[in-house]
Amino acid sequence: MRILILGLSTRAIAESAVRGGYEVLTLDYFGDSDQKELVENYSLMRDFHLGFSAQALLEASRQLDFEAVVYISNLENHPDVVEELAQGCVLLGNTPRTLRQVRHWATLRSFCREAGVPFPVTFFSGEPLPGEGHWLRKPVRSGGGHGISFWQGKPLDKNHLIQEHIEGIPASAAFVADGQNCVLLGVTEQLIGREELGARGFTWCGNILPLELSPEEMDALLDALEDIALKLTRRFGLRGANGFDFVLARRGGDLNPYLVEVNPRYTASMELVERAYGVNVFDLHIRSLEGELPSFSLRESIHRPGFYGKGIVYAREDVVIPETAGWREKGRRDIPFPGERIGAGHPICTVLAQGESRDECWHRLLKEADTMRQEVEKGGES
Repeated sequence: MRILILGLSTRAIAESAVRGGYEVLTLDYFGDSDQKELVENYSLMRDFHLGFSAQALLEASRQLDFEAVVYISNLENHPDVVEELAQGCVLLGNTPRTLRQVRHWATLRSFCREAGVPFPVTFFSGEPLPGEGHWLRKPVRSGGGHGISFWQGKPLDKNHLIQEHIEGIPASAAFVADGQNCVLLGVTEQLIGREELGARGFTWCGNILPLELSPEEMDALLDALEDIALKLTRRFGLRGANGFDFVLARRGGDLNPYLVEVNPRYTASMELVERAYGVNVFDLHIRSLEGELPSFSLRESIHRPGFYGKGIVYAREDVVIPETAGWREKGRRDIPFPGERIGAGHPICTVLAQGESRDECWHRLLKEADTMRQEVEKGGES
């Protein structure tokens, strides 16, 4: 079966699919060089000369030959497009009906209240707005932390919401589900707005796996996350690979995970799950859609030594990419083409690192990012 994978950036999931022995082609925005060497890839930017949008992905997909489709970020925000994509082929992922429910903020808020899941206080357009406090203004169609800012007290439009800003550790959980049951695959710290990586504001710029906690705290957290994942799975009928973002906050002496949003598709942190635990997430995704959940135990794996990180390195100024031969061997991914011009504020590539401690892993990520920047700056001078 020939499977089309499409979304904003498909390189990581494509690597997983190829390792799993699946026949895939990919359609994304970037079409970076390492992905084009790996699989049959089509780029909105390079091959279709289109900007990124869900509609552009749909239009471009109509020119491709495939029998099944897997969608990733940010098509979960566009169930109507997913519905059109699925016409005449097999949809390997959550249904448009599920997307309409789990990505509907008012429905998610009600679910959390009824299920006893901690959730930041949230207001929508048309509701009485809060007074003092720390509040975030977020797009309704959220993704990657883009468009999030502190609320300045202005009225809301229908495309934004206001959410309580909870101080704590931004994190994410990954799991696979069959509609009734689920298996937790990983828990990661999210790297948000790290200036060291060139990111700003609330922009996502990577993950470190696992979250650094004491064994006792981790066991308690896994209990809570397994409970959240199971409740989400049964309420919304989640299937395949899924994730959710949360903020781990200490209130009343206890650590509590506050659910921030649900990502009902393959997530970026799953690349680290594969590196750390030796599983193939794409294969688990396909098998769980068929009702087969893995025997994998995160409780047994999470206390293994070692931390794994990925960092998205953003350009601080306009750059021209030099020769990139050997970049992949240096642990870099999403590699642009030599001579490509990348504007300030846009991603250059992904760097990978690991270390015995969380801090060692983080510092190695920064070293990899700095080394890459130096090569780019040197190449731009020649």
